[in-house]
This record gives sequence, structure tokens and C-alpha cells, in this order.
Amino acid sequence: MSSICLRQMRKNQVGIVKTINVGGELGRRLREMGLIPGTRITIFGRAPLHDPVAIRIQDNTITLRNSEADHILVDTD
Repeated sequence: MSSICLRQMRKNQVGIVKTINVGGELGRRLREMGLIPGTRITIFGRAPLHDPVAIRIQDNTITLRNSEADHILVDTD
């Protein structure tokens, strides 16, 4: 299993959140959205210029800016 930044994931790629490398308000906000270590996510889609990225967490779809996705490390196959 390799670890990559969420921003580097491709459409329909699945991964498990490994770490959130940011604190403060942004770190709290990401965790409140369900991005906690051990959570399974799928890249659902990207905007035409690749920012933002839409991800699936359980049955929810959320979007993140690339600047936010850069703080999330994900384990992929």
C-alpha cells in the first residue's frame, strides 16, 4: 500500500485516510466533514481545471479545494 496526497488521486480511485496534516480551524473543519484516519474515500470527480475535487465519504459527496486536499495523506492500493 502506498501513501499519496489526496490531490494526486485519480477519478474513481479509492483510498483510506491516513493522516490530516493541518491543525487549527481547517483541521477541525476537515475532521467534522468526516475526514478522519481510517475513513474510506473515493474520488468522485474533478472540475474542468482540477480544482475543486469531489470525494465520496460513506453516502455523502463533499468538495475540497486542492489547497485543502494537500493536507490529507491517503493510503491507496
